Amino acid sequence: MTTLTSVTPTTSAAPVAEPPARFRDLLASEWIKMRSLRSTPWTITLTTLFVIGSAAVAALADYKNFASSSPSTRQPHDFLPFDAYPSAGYMTLMLVAGSIGAITVVSEYSSGLIRTTTVAVPARSSVVLAKAVVTAALWTAVGTVISTGSFLVSQAILNGRHAGVPITHPGVFRAMVASALLAPVCALVGLGLGVLIRHSAATMVTSVFTLLILPTLFSQSERWSADINHTMVVSAWRRLVQNWGPSPESHMFTATVPGSWIVYALWPLIAVALAAVVVRHRDV
Repeated sequence: MTTLTSVTPTTSAAPVAEPPARFRDLLASEWIKMRSLRSTPWTITLTTLFVIGSAAVAALADYKNFASSSPSTRQPHDFLPFDAYPSAGYMTLMLVAGSIGAITVVSEYSSGLIRTTTVAVPARSSVVLAKAVVTAALWTAVGTVISTGSFLVSQAILNGRHAGVPITHPGVFRAMVASALLAPVCALVGLGLGVLIRHSAATMVTSVFTLLILPTLFSQSERWSADINHTMVVSAWRRLVQNWGPSPESHMFTATVPGSWIVYALWPLIAVALAAVVVRHRDV
């Protein structure tokens, strides 16, 4: 005689849902993406050498000019801001920072990696914010190195004619900070444009036009034109580096220092905010 034994059916364990990605995880991911681009360290290194080299060239030009001038015709202890921070070098920095900022986004769209990113992290705004934080941190560090190096190299050269100034000289710290922050400001503008446009060539052209070409279309001789000019990043940088006020005889409208700092703050904030809003309502 056999007995029947009942077998209790076993149920498969329910799949364990993975916790959502934390913001610091997004930061780590974006940092890995950025440093994995082989072009980034080379581009930053070459840009750093070029910008600091341009400061050395500008300082050498004044070094030679001082040799042909008498001591009574110059003031050796005045800070020469555009020897330490020449426009040619820092416009190049704006171009490179804006382009690299755009590439951090556009490269993902062109390669299709953005689809994987959005599947892993549905909160697209968080991804944009993480990219912005990493981009800002990297280019703030790069800008600080370039700004400090430009000042030290230029003043070391000018000291040969007793025309160098210490870092505590009036106007130096503001110029150093403004030149250091120029890089992250432009990088974040490029990042925002990359999210909005999502096309490599169009983003690069728009970035160059917005940061470098557009300000030249507005002069400072007319009030309305000067007001527009003063809202541009490059105009704000020049005013913050400049250590002299407007001349009473000048017919130009000059930007204010507080207004220039506001311009510095608004451009990256608006660019990143627009990118965070747009990315939520657009297919990838």
